Amino acid sequence: MIVRAKTPARSLLATVLTGSVLATLSFSALAQEREAPPLRLVQEIPLPGVQGRLDHFTIDPKRKRVIFSGLGNDSVQVVDAFAGRQIRQIDGLSQPQGSLYVPETDTLYVANSADGNLNIYNGTSFALIKRINFGPGSDPDNLRYDAAAKRVYLGYGEGAIAAIDATTNERVGTDFKFKGHPEGFQLEKNGPRIFVNIADEKLIAVIDRKTGKMSEWKLPPGHAANFPMVLDEARRRVIIGTRKPSRVTVYNMDTGAVVASLPSTGDMDDIFYDGDRQRIYVAGGEGFVSVFQQIDADHYKDMGKFASALGARTGVWYVSRDRLYLAAPPAGGLGARILVFEPQTD
Repeated sequence: MIVRAKTPARSLLATVLTGSVLATLSFSALAQEREAPPLRLVQEIPLPGVQGRLDHFTIDPKRKRVIFSGLGNDSVQVVDAFAGRQIRQIDGLSQPQGSLYVPETDTLYVANSADGNLNIYNGTSFALIKRINFGPGSDPDNLRYDAAAKRVYLGYGEGAIAAIDATTNERVGTDFKFKGHPEGFQLEKNGPRIFVNIADEKLIAVIDRKTGKMSEWKLPPGHAANFPMVLDEARRRVIIGTRKPSRVTVYNMDTGAVVASLPSTGDMDDIFYDGDRQRIYVAGGEGFVSVFQQIDADHYKDMGKFASALGARTGVWYVSRDRLYLAAPPAGGLGARILVFEPQTD
């Protein structure tokens, strides 16, 4: 007769419990892995001596430099993105807002809101080449570049966008006119249109830069303070942010119809589109970055809000480095710095 040893009840219970715990731990680890945040802070670059508000960014891709306006201390800051350090400060500006680097001419353009000047610098030496004045109270702001036409576009005043020939640095053509100061605007790369946020009028102006013809898209009822904008040309979408209420709203680029609108981080001033991941990043001055996943052209998933820093509402999506750079002004005992985020993919 073969006698089989019985497993003690306590030992059997321990085995079951151990397996259950391991299964729970495995499931928990898997869940955590799946729920990993879409952005991870990977670097902080200190900005010694920089004070006050920090404004719009541009990139020098050849030298791997991130350049932005230090509106609060009348400067332009130049950061080596590869080395992760501040390498230059251009002083003597007058509340600079927009900044734009043009690689073809190795030229840096900086719009000064206080004195109405567009300062033009050599991109290597940062020597001042020229100033173009737009008049007192003109509040020059955002800058964009049309590489095909070699034209720089500047939004200013109570409703105008001017064109500057990037090869001669002379104003060309007739300014596009409309009602209300232009906030964030974008140039269509595969077409002739300019899309302009006009917060004062609660609308988006759509301008044909070849013919000058203009149409208007209204904001959804109850929406106001539309400042940032980005384009998703591949899916024919215009993406804007409003501060009142804090939302991201998506328009059909061809019809002007609203296809989606979602709550977002507050006090936003920049919005970015990650074409590789089909994600939207919104920089909010309340101290968070909102992330949205594009399911398809008309549907978007809110992936959450993730901590940045108080006042960090401007930055740049650096495509070739696959990083999001945000400017954090001095706050809470911490000095000014650049926050560098790396996107995470499940």
